[in-house]
Amino acid sequence: MSNLTISSSDLFQFTKSIFIKIGCSDVDATLATNVLIQADLRGIDSHGVARLTGYIRLYESGRINIKPNIAIVREKASIFALNGDSGLGLVVAPRAMEIAIEKTHLHGSGFGAVKNSNHFGIAAYHAMMALEHNFIGMSMTNASPLVAPTNSKERMLGTNPMCYAIPAGKYPPFILDMATSAAANGKLEIAERLGKPIPQGWVETNEGQDTTNPHDLKAGGNLLPLGSDKELGSHKGYGLGALVDILSGVLPGANFGPWVPPFVSFLPVLPNLPGQGLGHFLGAMDISGFDEPAEFTKRMELWIERFKTATPKNADQPVIIHGEPEYNLQQERALSGIPLVEKVATDLKTLAEKYQLEHPFSSKNIV
Repeated sequence: MSNLTISSSDLFQFTKSIFIKIGCSDVDATLATNVLIQADLRGIDSHGVARLTGYIRLYESGRINIKPNIAIVREKASIFALNGDSGLGLVVAPRAMEIAIEKTHLHGSGFGAVKNSNHFGIAAYHAMMALEHNFIGMSMTNASPLVAPTNSKERMLGTNPMCYAIPAGKYPPFILDMATSAAANGKLEIAERLGKPIPQGWVETNEGQDTTNPHDLKAGGNLLPLGSDKELGSHKGYGLGALVDILSGVLPGANFGPWVPPFVSFLPVLPNLPGQGLGHFLGAMDISGFDEPAEFTKRMELWIERFKTATPKNADQPVIIHGEPEYNLQQERALSGIPLVEKVATDLKTLAEKYQLEHPFSSKNIV
């Protein structure tokens, strides 16, 4: 099978049918599918439908509750703690963000810490929910322990992404969506599928040596914090990852550090866990609590315009605004379709055949 480009609507219907097949409600299946398809539309291919087989693996191993009782277990005015009841993070996190937005309408801000959840897809999806209300949104999550802290060669943290979404008037919103490691694990998975080396500074071997081989992570190596080594500021990346872990895991009573239940198949779930499931932290802020939204919008537009005209090092590489490349790619892929590398298309076709479902991975559906 050669690489395919599938329309987003066909990919949506297929992905939703998988979630329905394993027992999700129509509402939850639609929500979970939306999170994955938005990742692919925005060019975050590592966290789109390429992850679908991973969620099914967790379901088949009994680690995901398809019909969770998602409930607030503690709250005080604008802040709350949520128990995801082992549900899909693709469902639990948006529900938490909905509550945070409701509290923001009432109190000017809303923040929720979530325990007993699973991998929640791209952080941007959840943070961007606030934009529909002209709020600032944020989201973060802890993740599979793959990252060695500065001065260590033991896996202690996940890639622990964080995202901030800020409305920007006539321009696409400012979206800072980043891992706190030098690279997200999904980028290594893409390099593995393509048979390509990775940049130096992303991974170290199990002996603590630099490597450009993406397979060295599964062989016992480690991802490195943002900054890669101490001289280049890895202690800052380590600090950011630790902050995400504390707010997402320690605060709500989820697992944290090396005890986070892994999404990746090559790590085991450890015994005697100190918390419940995986954790997230999400929130929203009402701009009107700081200034008139129209005045903020003017300043935000001016900020973008000035940064866009910053003198570039190379004429053909202008300064970008965070979120702009993903916004442009989303417009393009909505029309042209979503490209799938051969390995992902094959995995999805196999999944369809296993669950006896129709699939779009054939020549007649190539866009």
